Parts: sequence; C-alpha cells; structure tokens
Amino acid sequence: MAQFQVAMMLLTRLPAGNLTAPIPPMRDAVWAFPVVGLVVGAIGAVVLAFALWLGIMPAVAAGLALIAHTLATGALHEDGLADVADGFGGGQTRARKLEIMRDSRIGSYGTLALILAVGMRWQTIAYIAAVNPVAAVCSLVAVSGISRAGLPAMMVALPAARPDGLGRSAAGGDWTGAAIAAMIGAVAVVAALGPMAAVAVAVTVAIVLAAFGTLAMRQIGGQTGDVLGAAQQLSDVAAWVVLSALIAQ
Repeated sequence: MAQFQVAMMLLTRLPAGNLTAPIPPMRDAVWAFPVVGLVVGAIGAVVLAFALWLGIMPAVAAGLALIAHTLATGALHEDGLADVADGFGGGQTRARKLEIMRDSRIGSYGTLALILAVGMRWQTIAYIAAVNPVAAVCSLVAVSGISRAGLPAMMVALPAARPDGLGRSAAGGDWTGAAIAAMIGAVAVVAALGPMAAVAVAVTVAIVLAAFGTLAMRQIGGQTGDVLGAAQQLSDVAAWVVLSALIAQ
C-alpha cells in the first residue's frame, strides 16, 4: 500500500493519504504505475460516460473527459512533453538541451507539441465516442493504464541523464517491478478492449517507447523525469490513433 501511495503522489494530484516511515523508494513503487493510470483513466471515463448519458455531443464530452484527466494528473506528463520538445528541438548540445528542459518557460516547440498531442487525443476520443460510446469509455481506462505500464522499463533500460532529479532517483531498479507493471498493463488492456485490439495497442506502445528511448539516448544520453512524461504522452497518443483506426474498420 505504501508503494502504491508513492506512485499516486508521484504521478497524480489525487489525495493518497499520509506516509509513515520507512517510506519506500520510488524504484520499488514502479509496479503501481499502470494501476495509478487505471485510476486516472477511470476518472476520465466516468466523466465521459456521464456527459454522453446527458446527451452532450461527443466532441464536448471528450473535452470534458480530458479536463478531468488533466486535473487528476496536474498536467505532469504534458509538462514533460513540452520540456522535451523544447530541449530536443532547441538545444545544440547535450548540456544545452538539459538546460532548456529544466527551464520552466515554454517555447514554440513545446507549445506546438502540446497543441498537437492534446488535439490528437481529443479528436480520436471524440470520434470513438461518436461511433462506439462503450468502447470510448473502456478505452479511456485501458489507454491510461498501458501508457504508464512501460515507463518502469525505460527507467531500468536507460541511465539517468542528470546526476540529480527524478530520473536519477528512478534509476537503479531491477526488471521485476518493470515486468509486473507490464503484466498489469497487459491484463487491463485485454480486459477492457479484447485480445485483438489489446495486442495492437500493446505493440504500438512498445514500439513508441523503444523509438523514443533511442532518441533520448542520442539527444541527452539517458532519461529524465521529463523524458518519462513525454514517453507517456506519446504512448497515449499512439494508442488512441491505433484504436480509432481499428474502430473505423
């Protein structure tokens, strides 16, 4: 339970209760990342289902679900995506990229990345909600879980790009927590979407994480908290694109 609380405190702004010593390190709590994702996704799913039940048009209902989702996480992952886009796009050297990523200000690359990421999620959720409302509600839960299930593997596979920060505190774990997280994410996505769609989504997320992890190694030599947040966002967008294509068939 303490490990789950640590994961909740790290990935969301939701109340998680008080922790008493000894507080488990973050590397021991990574197995709970997809569980936290399922909780966050369930919040968005409830809002979407209620909005659609009220007769609100799918595009607006999808927007409301994204608002609820963002409030639950505090836009933590979106912030990481914007920082990575600015750093990777605007920096010429590794040191400069890391410096830009640490800057709280947002640039043109980060702004465009957020617009495109939120826009893609909004449009695909709205489309699926219009075609198959039940699938849209289930997908909100499943995608939120699977997009966080692969982050522990990135923490283990990639070294920390900085000597301090979230990436450093997350590094050094083993593959046990990562494997448990992956299994939880896989079970959740199969239960919510069925085996065919689950395989398509899981493979897509794995490819996105592997490609982005390779890019992060080339750009800054490893992972940071921002890199992990960006990875979640890119996985989320890719999963929604695949689901919209499957439902369109």
